Amino acid sequence: MLTVALDGKVATLVIDRPEKRNAISQAMWRQFPALIADIERDPDIRVVIVTGRGDCFAAGADIGEFETAYETRDSAAAYLADMEAAQTAIMRCAKPTIAMIRGPCIGAGCGIALSCDIRHADPTARFGITPAKLGMIYTLADSKRLSDAVGFAAAHEILLSGALIDAIEAERIGLINRIVPVDALEPTTRGLANRIAANAPTSLRGIKTILAMIRDGAVAETDASRALFLDTLETDDFAEGVAAFRDKRPPRY
Repeated sequence: MLTVALDGKVATLVIDRPEKRNAISQAMWRQFPALIADIERDPDIRVVIVTGRGDCFAAGADIGEFETAYETRDSAAAYLADMEAAQTAIMRCAKPTIAMIRGPCIGAGCGIALSCDIRHADPTARFGITPAKLGMIYTLADSKRLSDAVGFAAAHEILLSGALIDAIEAERIGLINRIVPVDALEPTTRGLANRIAANAPTSLRGIKTILAMIRDGAVAETDASRALFLDTLETDDFAEGVAAFRDKRPPRY
């Protein structure tokens, strides 16, 4: 199952199936979009941390369901649609997302981490995307998220080899933003989440929107991107930010 815990302006979405190394069932894939929608509707939530219960982020999709899920072409297509809807919901979340990774982050678990905006991991983290070992392929959407993060050469090696890599290599190739010591992973990640949450909600939404435009292929300003910039200048957040800077005080967003 998935659970959500609130701490101030930060929501923590937990992949909560430690007895199965947080392997993700089809029912859990189906939970993601609704939970993300609930988070987006809550004005008190500014940032989302995505993590796994215990010492594992997620060992991948639940392989015990594969026989049923992939029994027919139609059932496989339905399963694929549930997975993609979950990862798209995370990637398109209007609020910043941070993956906090311990232990195995494999296959679909890695896909969830790559759907987040920022990734922190401790030295126990291990990453791998292994469809080549199962006679499968990674989807185009999943492969794009990987190649966007690490580049084509590293994406080829990861996907073609199916090998596991450690946190040091993951940081080197850009799969994660940084390695954090085991005892510091949670406070460091929550510290970043709280720093982000202290910024203007208008800015957070707008920055994510602009970066999504770039991710989707935009290379130059458009009418929509110019309008987004100009719209922010008419918000209460902009007025408060300027006033706070002028008055030499922290802004109150």
